[in-house]
Amino acid sequence: MTTRTLHPSMMTPRDEAPAALRAVRWLSLAAAPTFAIMALLTGLFGGGPMDALCSVAGVSPLAGMVPMYLLMSAFHLAPWLKLIAGPRRA
Repeated sequence: MTTRTLHPSMMTPRDEAPAALRAVRWLSLAAAPTFAIMALLTGLFGGGPMDALCSVAGVSPLAGMVPMYLLMSAFHLAPWLKLIAGPRRA
């Protein structure tokens, strides 16, 4: 079986769908590690004026940039968990 390659100007939305889905998959996998690295760097080097702005109230233990980045990293773990779990069998 041969595969055909089309010039980008001749591609239809149906031809572009697999490439778009691959891009979405990789972007979804990039979110959790990116936020985890941001939490680590903010924790090591300090958040600067934005961290002070986010923790003005100081009431909640979740105030500040580091907890926010950690929460965002946790919320974006679903694609990694699906990847680790592997394909499902019917």
